[in-house]
Amino acid sequence: MNKPLVGAVFTALLLGATALPAAAVTNEAPTADKQVTRTQPVAETKTKVKAKAVTFAGTVALSNCSGSVVRVPSSQPTDKALVMSNGHCLETGFPGPGQVIVNRASSRSFTLLNASGGNAGTVRASKIAYGTMTDNDVSLYELTSTYRDIESRYGIKALEIDSARPTAGRAITVASGYWKRMYKCNIDGFAYRLKEGLWTWKDSVRYTSACQTIGGTSGSPVIDDQTGKVVALNNTGNEDGQRCTDNNPCEVDENGKVTVRQGINYGQQTYTIVPCVGAGNKIDLNKPGCTLPKPAAAARR
Repeated sequence: MNKPLVGAVFTALLLGATALPAAAVTNEAPTADKQVTRTQPVAETKTKVKAKAVTFAGTVALSNCSGSVVRVPSSQPTDKALVMSNGHCLETGFPGPGQVIVNRASSRSFTLLNASGGNAGTVRASKIAYGTMTDNDVSLYELTSTYRDIESRYGIKALEIDSARPTAGRAITVASGYWKRMYKCNIDGFAYRLKEGLWTWKDSVRYTSACQTIGGTSGSPVIDDQTGKVVALNNTGNEDGQRCTDNNPCEVDENGKVTVRQGINYGQQTYTIVPCVGAGNKIDLNKPGCTLPKPAAAARR
């Protein structure tokens, strides 16, 4: 996983570098990280569509990870807002395989960023609405503020989660609120299964090698440059070339063939979240079309 960070000393040991200036835009990791391997980007189509300007507006910094204030197409201004990050970024620790957390009280705070990466203010959770590391690596926090509250007070609009599955070749930006850095590359393809240690994720997004994400970028929204919508959550990468171990995920295809891609990073798709958001912006795992894992007790019903 693109490790969550805990404490200033651990951060320094992990990265060997200090935090970067606000609004840095780069495709390279700090010099202490492994050397970036360059490849040619996926070929563009002949018809060019003007890309939307991707900024930090709506992204957040957690104590150990990145995230964003998000909405689905049906979200209303008066709904309590949601913050999305990785399941492995939860303050409760890593959920075990098969574990699903729903409606657990939380008072976690998030630093909300403006377009340039500056501190716009602080928003606070009332609960963990959903969290898991099974099939996906996602956490959704319900805030004490509504979308209207956030826009009125801070001038920040939520990022919209795309309801459509992403496609290979699209230009993307991984926007890290923790580091206030953007990583720009393309979707290289998809991993049928991505296995890392105890956890397995489905239909993961593989980036081209320019996105050299690092510890603290976990939970960053992966934004489609053309639409400006969130299509995935940044969560992991193969650091050392090991096979299916912690921090060294491997790809497993439909026939069980394992592929290791050292230095390549991945995200988990988010379009599957949209059908699971019901009236009032509440997570409804029984809603038609929702395929997110359910808590074990509910799954047995």
